[in-house]
Amino acid sequence: MIRTLLGRVTMYRILTLVLLVLAAVAFVLTATSRLDPSIFSLRGLLLTLVVLVVTSVVADHVFGLLVRRRPHTESAVITALLLWFLYWPTMELGTLAWLALTAVAAQASKYVLVWRARHVFNPAAAGVVLMILLGELLGDRVDNPPPSTTWWAANESMTFFVLAGALVVLYRTGRFALAVTFAVPAALLTYWGVEAFSDTGAAIEYVVYSTPIVFFAAFMLTEPLTLAPRRAQQLVLAVLAAAVFAWPLWNARVLDESIPLGPFEGTYELALVVTNAIAFLLGQRGGVRLRLRETRDLGGDVREFRFEPRRRVRMRAGQYLELQVPHAADIRGVRRVFTVASSPDADTVDIAIRVPEDCSSFKRAIADLQPGDQLHATGVRGDFLWPRGSAPVLLVAGGIGVTPFLSQLRHEPGRDAVLVYGVPSGATIAYRDELAEAGVPVVLVSPDAPPDLPDGWTHVAAEHVTGELVREAVPDSGDRRAFVSGPPAMVSPVATDLRKHRIRTKTDHFTGY
Repeated sequence: MIRTLLGRVTMYRILTLVLLVLAAVAFVLTATSRLDPSIFSLRGLLLTLVVLVVTSVVADHVFGLLVRRRPHTESAVITALLLWFLYWPTMELGTLAWLALTAVAAQASKYVLVWRARHVFNPAAAGVVLMILLGELLGDRVDNPPPSTTWWAANESMTFFVLAGALVVLYRTGRFALAVTFAVPAALLTYWGVEAFSDTGAAIEYVVYSTPIVFFAAFMLTEPLTLAPRRAQQLVLAVLAAAVFAWPLWNARVLDESIPLGPFEGTYELALVVTNAIAFLLGQRGGVRLRLRETRDLGGDVREFRFEPRRRVRMRAGQYLELQVPHAADIRGVRRVFTVASSPDADTVDIAIRVPEDCSSFKRAIADLQPGDQLHATGVRGDFLWPRGSAPVLLVAGGIGVTPFLSQLRHEPGRDAVLVYGVPSGATIAYRDELAEAGVPVVLVSPDAPPDLPDGWTHVAAEHVTGELVREAVPDSGDRRAFVSGPPAMVSPVATDLRKHRIRTKTDHFTGY
């Protein structure tokens, strides 16, 4: 229920709301003197926040105009809020000028430090690192050097609130494993470094209250466009990020003396930039230009869009891409994630979309596309992949959640697979002919029976697909690897039921940025 509710809101909006709540908490804690009054004041907090937000939004729009790309205001606001939590609040004009320049640098990184229209680095981290390098370059030639980051979101008074906000974000993104893989070694390395000159209790308090491990993991590390494309790669880079994150505290115990990493006294931002760069090298390395070849109706309100990529798309069957459609955007922005229905070997990139009468502005915009129109997509990602080898698989799809399975069946036509396919009506079955051609057994779940069934298909009269229905319809389900794809309201309960019966299950999960 919670995942379904959160799934209706874009991740940009979730992040904005959570960060705004944390900002409100900071104002309340400042007003009640729970945050150090010698550092925090309501006027300083507000002025710093206004400078960062205004500068970030204006810079985003200016750079967007210069390079003829639509700016993303909400993304600019998120970057400003993140930067706000990284620097002490201030009333000093010189320091505010540096912070404004940091916000400009952060936005510039989205338009300059790019490869084929995809930004490489987390904007907030990139802005901070650029200012550190600029400060090093200027040296003593400026009386007022750029301020150092403090990551003040990590403090005892805000610990519970940051943790609660992090749980919301991680639950929505499904990236608990990534966060934990970073947080555990980061905490252990930090504790090990601090414990060398402190007692156990003080070292633990330092790790819990004074290091931004949770904030970093939930709000910075999980930024989707800068992650490696595969889950295993992401986890390895999370460990590397932890090592760089805690470098100043633990390297002296290994090397007998502390060795700085260039001008970086603190290495939190550097950890992001380094892992972002490696993730970029592991991925598609850039966006994909797609030219619409044709569209076709698949039945009901489902339509297929077949695109020709300007260059070959590196992908595996079952992966997804993020499509950007310029239009007068609704609250969810100009991007959506879609699983690719075509085989990796095909010369087209096919996606299927439900386009109901009362649909979003995004869907109206894509429905109005004409052959020859061009769109931009980010690199292909995802781990909803069949196991290597010949292990039998159980496929459970709801509606157009069948698209990854179509790609996989086209790519591996000889695989031992059974598909349980839930549709609103037996009279309109998306990809009916293609699935029949694939030759796999299909259990069709719909309230009404279809006019005819292809050979090897069976029909179960039901409103929804359930775990119990799947197990009864596929007697050998316990011997198969299960894959579940579709709307969250179906995926979560079905996957939970199958796992309770010890069936290894993987779900198709989109973050909805």
